[in-house]
Amino acid sequence: MTALIYCPFPDAACAERIGRVLVEEGLIACINIGGPIRAIFSWDGAIGEGEEIPGLLKTSAAKLDHAVARLEQLHPYDSPAILGWRCEAAGAATREWLGAL
Repeated sequence: MTALIYCPFPDAACAERIGRVLVEEGLIACINIGGPIRAIFSWDGAIGEGEEIPGLLKTSAAKLDHAVARLEQLHPYDSPAILGWRCEAAGAATREWLGAL
């Protein structure tokens, strides 16, 4: 079974650095790094806003929890928003690729 992780990063260099570590450690097969997105958020009782870089990380369901925990260790935010889920459907080639992790 396959899995995905979504996580915003402060900048593209940070997403690349952390993504590379996770690929090298065998916890993910790939990170897709998007362009800047605008965030409006509630934090510590105040409304904030800023720009972030989205990352979509691809992994196997078996490695999802470990990948999320390691991403949380590596991320520079004190409380990073990391969401991971197991995918119910994936193409055969994708299942094979991520199953090889």
